[in-house]
Amino acid sequence: MTTPDHIPPDPALESPLAAAVEARDRDVMAMVARAVNERNVALAYQPIVPSGRPNYPAFYEGLIRVLDDRGRIIPARDFIGVVETHELGRRLDVLALDFGLEKLSERMDLRLAINMSARSIGYAPWQRLLDDRLRDDPELGERLILEITESSAILMPDVVQAFMAELQNRGVSFAVDSFGAGYTALRHLRELYFDILKIDGQFVRGIRRNPDNQALVRAMVAIGQHFDMVTVAESVEAREDADCLVRLGVECMQGYYFGAPTLRPRWDAAPSEAAAG
Repeated sequence: MTTPDHIPPDPALESPLAAAVEARDRDVMAMVARAVNERNVALAYQPIVPSGRPNYPAFYEGLIRVLDDRGRIIPARDFIGVVETHELGRRLDVLALDFGLEKLSERMDLRLAINMSARSIGYAPWQRLLDDRLRDDPELGERLILEITESSAILMPDVVQAFMAELQNRGVSFAVDSFGAGYTALRHLRELYFDILKIDGQFVRGIRRNPDNQALVRAMVAIGQHFDMVTVAESVEAREDADCLVRLGVECMQGYYFGAPTLRPRWDAAPSEAAAG
């Protein structure tokens, strides 16, 4: 006979926090799924500027945004962790790539970085979209940058390596995103041949008064130079930090100091709006 002592505890009763997190994640998944099904998403564009030349962006990053039922713009940080390991994450990558390639087709003077997960390499709709668009307009590859986080890249380094080699032959560039935030072994960095190394913002914010982070960024710049990668500092939010990064040899910068992500970048405004700005 089973006694109450042998009845397994209800996880929800045992951990109210776990139940709350699970419920929140379900709500996030449902919200993102509705937006994806209705293509109710957009790219927000943020400039990446050369050090010392902030008025002349080297390229832009197109950051995926979801619009909720009330039309509010939801940044990726609020949902990407929940959807990343699900097919919903792959469908978001398809939409980001679709919108990014369309924008590249519209603006011949634009170079654009689009985020992707290494998991999307084996996702047929994403791969088919990329192959079809590059076949129809091979010039797009020369202006497309695909960003892969280091934590995503090391999940399947052999697959990522073959994928990158094929597309680099078609003109596409690759950036390793948020470098330093994960656990990439240097041997993976050596083997993957990224074109751009983006230094994670945790090492950049407040760097002017943090000698430890200055030493780490100096080392990352040296790594980038050794492997012939352009270095980009993420999350630059103050002039003093930007000045410090210039002294450390960082080649490009990205952050709110130079421009926040926006759905209506200056180059996409109507002529009268641009003149008024």
